[in-house]
Amino acid sequence: MSQEIADQVLDIVAKHVDADRATLTPEGTLKDLGVDSLEAIETIFDIEEHFDINFPDRDPNLDDGTIAGLISAVERLLSEKATVTTDAIVAATH
Repeated sequence: MSQEIADQVLDIVAKHVDADRATLTPEGTLKDLGVDSLEAIETIFDIEEHFDINFPDRDPNLDDGTIAGLISAVERLLSEKATVTTDAIVAATH
């Protein structure tokens, strides 16, 4: 887990739940923090916008509901995005 990405996700979550960032842990869930479904959607949208990614409608990595699962999903999408970008650059140069 990238600490930089984890910190950014935790900062976004903290802003949405109006909590002290230091109190959040990767093992916690949005539900534990009192986040309702609408606020969870808004949190996801902010994360997507911040990282310029799009979560699939049903992402299996988010099913466990933990912040760690959310961080893992962000890392996976960023990795996939980097791979697509690299592939496009290689294809354009050949």
